Amino acid sequence: MALVDILVPDIGDFDEVSVIELMVKPGDTVKAEQSLITVESDKASMEIPSSHAGVVKEIKVQLGDKVKQGSLVLTLESASAASPAPVAAATPAVAAVAPVSAPNVAAAPVSSAQVAPVLVAPAAPAPAATAALPAHEPTALALNLPHASPSVRKFARELGVPLNEVKGSGPKGRVTLIDVQGFTRSVMSGAVQTQAGAAQAKASGGDGAGLGLIAWPKVDFAKFGPTERKDIARIKKISAANLHRNWVMIPHVTNHDDADITDLEAFRVATNKENEKSGIKVTMLAFLIKACVAALKKFPEFNSSLDGDQLVLKQYFHIGFAADTPNGLMVPVIKDADKKGIFQISQEMAELAKKAREGKLSPAEMTGASFTISSLGGIGGRYFTPIINAPEVAILGVCKSQMEPVWDGKTFVPRLMLPLSLSWDHRVIDGAAAARFNVYLGQILADFRRVLL
Repeated sequence: MALVDILVPDIGDFDEVSVIELMVKPGDTVKAEQSLITVESDKASMEIPSSHAGVVKEIKVQLGDKVKQGSLVLTLESASAASPAPVAAATPAVAAVAPVSAPNVAAAPVSSAQVAPVLVAPAAPAPAATAALPAHEPTALALNLPHASPSVRKFARELGVPLNEVKGSGPKGRVTLIDVQGFTRSVMSGAVQTQAGAAQAKASGGDGAGLGLIAWPKVDFAKFGPTERKDIARIKKISAANLHRNWVMIPHVTNHDDADITDLEAFRVATNKENEKSGIKVTMLAFLIKACVAALKKFPEFNSSLDGDQLVLKQYFHIGFAADTPNGLMVPVIKDADKKGIFQISQEMAELAKKAREGKLSPAEMTGASFTISSLGGIGGRYFTPIINAPEVAILGVCKSQMEPVWDGKTFVPRLMLPLSLSWDHRVIDGAAAARFNVYLGQILADFRRVLL
């Protein structure tokens, strides 16, 4: 056994990049070409692989450190120090990868956790770059796959992207997450087709024009006046492809309603006043989460996902909530919200929202949501149409509450009304069920004792 220094390889034209993720720890056994850290420049992110197999002895970088080509990443105890694995060699994690389960990117839902839910991917490869590749066969064993990390391969499988048709922009042609997103965006916009899609279009007598849309306009904006260009935030790049897919693939319908939260708001204010010393501030969103759990239990199809011709009815209640951050929208998840009280939910929300603003949310804290709430209550507005976070089938949007005159049968009385906007997947849910869901949710918010029933 000998100690081997693992260095940052050629990372292209970047002088220095930031370390944004540590993927191993001392004592871990790693394989050749296994990803060790993720680095990010102002334009892209990439994973740094190991040149050897062995056991991690000491990590030499920390989150936020700046590294460049030749920087020391970690020391590895390796039995084959003299003969590093060739770059193209596949690790067992890669060789055993399952074939893509869909013929094109529009055929399979993907978890919203990698995103959020989820916000414009870089330019995709030109169609000519993939013309020489063999046609994508979703049922065939995936052999001789292009160079990509296991996490990128998993992401491509979830999107149904034929990885051998994606041109890699990373070192030595390595396919990155950004490449997969760009390819997805291009296929969905009709700019390129998968080989399977082109074959289908040819067989059906089509002209291979994808969705049949005209080309996106190319405009020299500067000729009309002064302009400024700025890079899109990384989070928005990642989210854009997911939001686009969700909007195109899911038949959205949105129901709008109002909930009387006069008594609930008075109770919330009194609760915060009585518990000032606890340091936990109860928000209306915490009550909304508990109310939604009760509604999801009564209408279980809203807590489900489509899987082919089957509906997966979930027995857990993990509620995602959209958090506004300087870099874009992120969706932390409150796990097992049905088993937690208002104070615990409020505390967890505050902690997760703080992590989101600081860019410290882990993937585990953004995965597994079965229903999502997007709240604009602190900003304003009246109603909107939130985009469903695939593979969920519904999402609740709420705006700022306001006092309104409400007829009580004898006179108009001032009541605090909360606007509700429920978007739902019409493949799973019909209009009557959506209306009943909103009505029941409004009843709970008007008299929170119903949660106990």
